[in-house]
Amino acid sequence: MIDYELDNHIVTITINRPAARNAVNGAVATGIEEAIDALEGDDDAWVGILTGAETEKGHIFCAGADLKEIAVNPGAMMTERGGFAGIVQRERTKPIIAAVDGPALAGGTEIVLSCDIVIASDTATFGIPEVKRNLVAGAGGLFRLPRKIPRNIAMECALTGDPIDATRAHQLGLVNHLCAEGEALATARGVAERIAKAAPLAVRESRAIMLAATDQPDELGWKLSGEGMMKMFGSEDFSEGITAFAEKREPIWKGR
Repeated sequence: MIDYELDNHIVTITINRPAARNAVNGAVATGIEEAIDALEGDDDAWVGILTGAETEKGHIFCAGADLKEIAVNPGAMMTERGGFAGIVQRERTKPIIAAVDGPALAGGTEIVLSCDIVIASDTATFGIPEVKRNLVAGAGGLFRLPRKIPRNIAMECALTGDPIDATRAHQLGLVNHLCAEGEALATARGVAERIAKAAPLAVRESRAIMLAATDQPDELGWKLSGEGMMKMFGSEDFSEGITAFAEKREPIWKGR
């Protein structure tokens, strides 16, 4: 139910459950966690893209939790390290881009919120409609959404359960880039290729510092930035970056 493909340092992870609108069940959660394990454990994998398979009724990123499975065994779509869908609570070092074509609702939005960059086609929609089913968005939506968009807008989304479309999400800053229907994966691939041109160690360290220091006192930001710089000074890629610049060529990164 999860497809994994590595090409030129970029891993594409696809939720492939089109008959169920790519909804999350136990197999999907386990599969995503295993895919992240593979991404994290492979020195040749530098950037991930998470997307959903196209269905017979069009593009759908993820319809959230499989409600039939929730009724029987709600814990089945959780993993010990990743939480819901194997990703929302997962600690990781490498960036993941969400490539969203079509709806990403309820748990689908919460999966998107756990990613680092969001690409969306003009058919994408986002929302946490759990209140309409007497549920609570328990996979991070209630505290991650107001970090991404204005709090009062996030509050409206949470209390009404109504979705926002891709254009609105882009205006509010949730979405990095908009594209045409069917182009989210290709657009995400373009962003991933730009990231993969940068030094992978520096990318991971920069991501970690930004996540740890944003909304924290400047003192922590200075401390983590200084420590991160010292880590780069001690790496092989630091020398390669300086040498490539002096020789006016593209660097050949080793990730160490």
